[in-house]
Amino acid sequence: MMTDLSALSALELAELVRTHQVSAEEVLDANLARVEKVDGCPGALDADLSPEDANRVHAFITHTNDIARRQAREVDARIANGEAAGLLAGVPFTVKDIFCVRGTPSTAASRILENFVAPYTATPVARMNAAGGVMLGKVNLDEFTFGSSSESSAFQPSPRNPWDLSRVPGGSSGGSVAAVAAEEGALSLGTDTAGSIRQPAAFCGVVGMKPTYGRVSRYGLIAFGSSLDCPGPIARNVKDAALMLQVIAGADKADATTAVKPVPDYLQDIEKGVKGMRIGLSPDYFRITFPDPEGGEYVEQPLPQEISDAVYKAAEHYKAMGAEIIEDVPMPNTRFGIPVYFVISRVEAASNLHRFDGVKYGYRTKEAVRDLTEMYRHSRGEGFGLQPKLRILMGMYVSAAQYSEQYYQRALKVRTLIRCDFEQAFDPNGKYKLDALLTPTTPTPAFEMAAVYGDSVMMQYADQLTVPANHAGVPGISIPAGFSEDGLPIGIQLLGADFNEATLLRMARAYEMTTEQEDWRKKKPAILEGK
Repeated sequence: MMTDLSALSALELAELVRTHQVSAEEVLDANLARVEKVDGCPGALDADLSPEDANRVHAFITHTNDIARRQAREVDARIANGEAAGLLAGVPFTVKDIFCVRGTPSTAASRILENFVAPYTATPVARMNAAGGVMLGKVNLDEFTFGSSSESSAFQPSPRNPWDLSRVPGGSSGGSVAAVAAEEGALSLGTDTAGSIRQPAAFCGVVGMKPTYGRVSRYGLIAFGSSLDCPGPIARNVKDAALMLQVIAGADKADATTAVKPVPDYLQDIEKGVKGMRIGLSPDYFRITFPDPEGGEYVEQPLPQEISDAVYKAAEHYKAMGAEIIEDVPMPNTRFGIPVYFVISRVEAASNLHRFDGVKYGYRTKEAVRDLTEMYRHSRGEGFGLQPKLRILMGMYVSAAQYSEQYYQRALKVRTLIRCDFEQAFDPNGKYKLDALLTPTTPTPAFEMAAVYGDSVMMQYADQLTVPANHAGVPGISIPAGFSEDGLPIGIQLLGADFNEATLLRMARAYEMTTEQEDWRKKKPAILEGK
């Protein structure tokens, strides 16, 4: 077969494997060859990098070739015996290294977990395995998911953007989106805490979905912000994202926060169009509000014209397809999303990071210590990078008894206001009756490596347009919508009501179909063009 198997969609690959046109092992071999060609050395602690490393993607921390080979052979054996091979029969995928996978290093991209081999497998990964998926490996991320560029990983080199290797892929699911964009696996499992699937998906020109909180199990996910974290799918097209969500969604007895609401067939009506649907535009999503690095006062700034234009152009497409565009939908509390996130996420991160102490698992200091307290201090001081330390310190500060009312309790109240914005917009008996809100995904295209890294405040504002959905718990999807003047991908975002993923996928697919003949759809990442 002359077809480049690594370039095919998950749906195409599964169909080819199920109908005996190609074996799962052949698909695996093609994808391993792609990884060998474009990825370079995996991330490592204290890595000695060569000049050639600057010209590779570096999506991976751990390759799981032996596991992948066994899984591919099992799929082929089931098909040969006339057995059902699963929705993902032979489809190669990668896993963000924030998920535990039994028998593999599960590092969270942190030195403190460098030697932790998980004794069990996260539910979303287990479901992908059971559906016939073939796991290529664990991919890189910001340490404990703390960041928006994937540069904070303790395992270097950090991932690069396949469209421009001098740019970040976004974060924290940077390795996941880089792998999918570079055709190193058709799918990847990421997590979204403030936009960590959607923001890098926009930066790398792929599809990324944050499901409703509770739609996908968090069992086996190494927690950052337990009330915010959402596992979700990353793919190169909307139908593949729907397919993957179909596999990983649903109640889980091991996670009491999962919803018992039945999972619909996300592919059934995905191409029925948007006629009669109501899509909103909010002026509050076309500007960002951030603290001036010099004086500290808040500054309001409109988004770059090319970002806004991509959204308005998409709105015109939807209007032409029969949707009703509702302008000037107020979302006034959007601008508070990042300050609220700074407080709530740090409190939850500080709580979750207390378990890493050098006693039961993970890194332990080699220094001579006098007592348990000193062992804790040295192990945590040496094992954690800068970002976890900052989050622990801030989380402990704002949750302290004397400051809790001033910071944490106030943040929880503002979070409720953000949730109310969405409830009013999507209320079927309200003024706007929206089926979805159409917004930009990010304030800018991908920024250069090291351009923002080190400024935790400004780095966080890359997520200002995505984080409100995490506070509200509602679903959102980012889809490609063209390119900037510099040739970098631009993403647009659809946000919906609770458990309304099927509608968002249908809308996203409608846009994908109506633009499929446009010239920008023919572009490939630079790494795939040999540039």
